[in-house]
Amino acid sequence: MTLSTEEDPETTAKPDTPRRWRWRRIRRIAGWTVGVLVGGPLIAFWVAYLVLDVRSPQDVLAGLGKTVVLKYADGSELLKVIPADGDRSFVPYSRIPAKLRDAIIATEDPTFWDNQGFDPTGIGRAFLTGVGGGSGITQQYIKKSTGDEDATLGRKFAELVLATKITQEQGKEQIFESYVNIISFGRGTFGPAAAMNAYFGKKLDDSITWSEAGFLAGMIQSPSVHDPAASGEVHAARRWQYVRDKLVSRGYVTDDEAMAYPGNEIQPPSETRAGRVTYDEFHVKQQVLAELERDGFPLGRLQQGNMTVETTLDRSRQDAAKKALRERLDGEPEELRGAVIAIDPASGAVRAYYGGDQGVRDYAGSPHALGTAFHPFTLAAALGRGYGPDRPIPSPSKLEFLGENFQYPDVCGPKCTPRSALATHADGPFIALAKKLGPDAVSEAARQAGIPDAVDGVPTLREKDGFLIGAGIAIGRYPLRPLDVAGAYGTFAAGGRRATPHLVAKVRDESGSVVWENPDTTRPAFGDDDASRRVAAEVTGTLGTVLPGGRPAALRTGEAEHGTSPDYQDAWAVGYTPQLVTAVWVGSDDDRRLKDASGRKLTGDVVPADIWRAFMTDAHRGLPVRPAPGSPRPVR
Repeated sequence: MTLSTEEDPETTAKPDTPRRWRWRRIRRIAGWTVGVLVGGPLIAFWVAYLVLDVRSPQDVLAGLGKTVVLKYADGSELLKVIPADGDRSFVPYSRIPAKLRDAIIATEDPTFWDNQGFDPTGIGRAFLTGVGGGSGITQQYIKKSTGDEDATLGRKFAELVLATKITQEQGKEQIFESYVNIISFGRGTFGPAAAMNAYFGKKLDDSITWSEAGFLAGMIQSPSVHDPAASGEVHAARRWQYVRDKLVSRGYVTDDEAMAYPGNEIQPPSETRAGRVTYDEFHVKQQVLAELERDGFPLGRLQQGNMTVETTLDRSRQDAAKKALRERLDGEPEELRGAVIAIDPASGAVRAYYGGDQGVRDYAGSPHALGTAFHPFTLAAALGRGYGPDRPIPSPSKLEFLGENFQYPDVCGPKCTPRSALATHADGPFIALAKKLGPDAVSEAARQAGIPDAVDGVPTLREKDGFLIGAGIAIGRYPLRPLDVAGAYGTFAAGGRRATPHLVAKVRDESGSVVWENPDTTRPAFGDDDASRRVAAEVTGTLGTVLPGGRPAALRTGEAEHGTSPDYQDAWAVGYTPQLVTAVWVGSDDDRRLKDASGRKLTGDVVPADIWRAFMTDAHRGLPVRPAPGSPRPVR
């Protein structure tokens, strides 16, 4: 008998062992995991591809005809943002001038003609961090058409699906046509024809210049900010230069081709000339819209969602700010201009915002040299490095700092201290203190208090190159916005806790539900809570004053020099109680030597201080008295 040499698998299989059993389980789990990780997103993508769709530009434009209501903090109506008739006309691709098309593509999406509709880097960043990345033209169209601009992973996924779908279903020319007709160029306009008319008073045709095309293309990124009526000609010209550089670097124009910022051609906003809102209301509207834009709620999204905006503004304090400034400037030289900002130091909520009513320029949102009203930040830097308010400091009449020579009368005397230097408005001691501490330490203290690193992309507390800190840091030569100054002084008022100034409290949808609320940003400014409280209390103790009626407060007045002359071009009064911090600026439209009605040099302790006291007295009427840290001292 022959025996088979083949072995029966059933009888020869190795018996299960715990180790073999574990490996089989691991392989099974790994297989399922890979299937879920690969198949799950593919299934989700396929389902979303079938379900999601992009609205036509005509549907989007139809939804932009809704009025957006801005309300005071008490719920009463502040103003309405009303879409102008004819500002949403559709322009076919064939009628979009090539120069404007090229300027937009060069600035917003240089790979538009070749890409697949989305930015892989931005998508990847969203998946890794949960926040959004940069978006090309196709993605921007999807965001605008859906009205969803939240920087979330879910929105980025939907954007990826729709970008793929629309790129497969439509040509690039149709996508660009849809995009350019629903984006806002500012001033309530949507589409290029309305923008050309709003800014230049012209019809959109091939006569458009490269300069005009570059200006309009520059508005798209943040129209409420880049409009010269909102941020001034200097900022708008800088944005225009950015677009021009993109056109040159990407080969659309040559570097020697004649282009100039078209500032003289830009018209003032028609909504103010037409009487829709007053100038001071226009300033509030622009600030609110710019803030909402930064927080992901541009005007188009507000209109499509029929949303209501609740601001932080207090109606009675807004009226009081307007009244105090108007009455005090009545009878003063006609070139004087002014601004009043009031903030709740505990939260950063802006309670009054008055940027003047002489024109579209917003003096509360425009930078002005702070002058000697900057000295409390130098004191804060010293206090954070071991100095005390009563420690003796030098009081030189002449000194050199960072290559610049300074000469001031010694009004502080041989026993000068930071407290007495502030009381006597001495400049030499604070220049010497800045020299001792170093310019970086002084700048850092101001930033800790709340002065932002940059405003609309322009660095603050720096020379024109945007990097160096010069001797001007010691005398407040660098221009700052009253809004930011009030916020930074508010840190002293709040016991050393810093809060970001803001005008928007909540955004509600058409059903009344809150879709966005301003987050709490308060935090210790100068280190930990104890160190911050100490610095704030000691600064406040050197600024003590008393309001009419006996209410304790803190006040610093100051002036900014006109060049190297002994005259002044900007005057300030900035002060606070625990409930309210207020900054008052008085100056002019240009840098000039200023005098008041009596012929004296304009100083902070006269006109601005009068406005400050009148407003603060009115604004605190009926409020309980809270003792401020430090002993009250009258100011000069």
